[in-house]
Amino acid sequence: MPPSVMTSLPLAGPRPPLGQPRSAAPVRGLTALSETDLALVEALQVQPRASWSRIAAVIGIDATTAARRWQRLTGTGLAWMTAYPAPHTSVIGYVDLACRADAVDALTRRVCAWGPVFSVERTTGEHPLFLGVAARDLPALDDFVTRALGGLDGVRSARLSIGTRIHREGSGWLVHSLNERQRSHLTGEARPGRPGTPSGPYEADRRLLLALGADARRSCAELARECGLSETTVRRRLRRMTTHREVYFRCDLSQQLAGWPVIATYRLQVPRDTVDTAARALAALPETRLCSSVTGESNLLLSVWLRSPADCPALEERMVQRCPGLRITEHTITLHTAKRMGRLLDRWGRAVGHVRMTAAPDGCDTQVDRGTGTGRP
Repeated sequence: MPPSVMTSLPLAGPRPPLGQPRSAAPVRGLTALSETDLALVEALQVQPRASWSRIAAVIGIDATTAARRWQRLTGTGLAWMTAYPAPHTSVIGYVDLACRADAVDALTRRVCAWGPVFSVERTTGEHPLFLGVAARDLPALDDFVTRALGGLDGVRSARLSIGTRIHREGSGWLVHSLNERQRSHLTGEARPGRPGTPSGPYEADRRLLLALGADARRSCAELARECGLSETTVRRRLRRMTTHREVYFRCDLSQQLAGWPVIATYRLQVPRDTVDTAARALAALPETRLCSSVTGESNLLLSVWLRSPADCPALEERMVQRCPGLRITEHTITLHTAKRMGRLLDRWGRAVGHVRMTAAPDGCDTQVDRGTGTGRP
């Protein structure tokens, strides 16, 4: 992109009224993410593997500065890149665990170390732990929930909902620090393809996904060396998996230090004949991180990021306005996110370790790759 274009793209565009950080203040001496940091994160959300020169031109800095800023963000655990199989390639379960209060800490540590448990939240309500679980098929999910989770000391009961359709998930959420013109310069003419059936040897794809899970910005040369493939093969497989939406790339960040310290999760009930319409309306809310059709009487699961618990009533009013007939059957607030898509998080939401994501029944004794104190996986 020529310099004239770089100077014509303002750093920050218009923001929605809710779901955006106004001015994230430092938390007990911790430095909040700057507007340039947030713009860099969104550029990577839009084009996860774009070159630094392309990203830098859009946000108005040079490529060296962009790369250096990203290294600082990842080195301190403030932001990170990951990749994982698309939901349609496995069975996704959402598990609410009821347990003794004195067992919550030990259970959190235990389930965080398991690859099939990709996300762990400690919440309000009668189920202190909310888990996201991936499995190869329904029998594997049943076995994992009833035997592996149900057999843990301190667990009283497990409530399982199966995701039947993911309408939006974290890889589709944007910081909204860029304007539409900047996003269009990043996306160009690229158009995502339809979900397809994975082709070629599964094992090679699996190795590639595991390598990308730790850092989705790794070069094709690095990926080729780790996976035992040629660079040409890596590029071809990445192109195929991206085109057919077999892989999701996600640029994530410390939500507390970026200005969204609150996660609210809703179980919703909408008329059966309006589920898809309601889900599209809710998925379009800027606060929405997850919107999934699920089994059970509460047929929609919604997770949102907010600035304060006080934002909940206004959000709920907009939800009802967009979806007549919607009924909120359950509402919880996350007290702490211990794990998000394989990343182990500290109390400020900074990445401090990484557990490779697997699908049950790949085993529960996944080795934890912990950071060295800097938050680097």
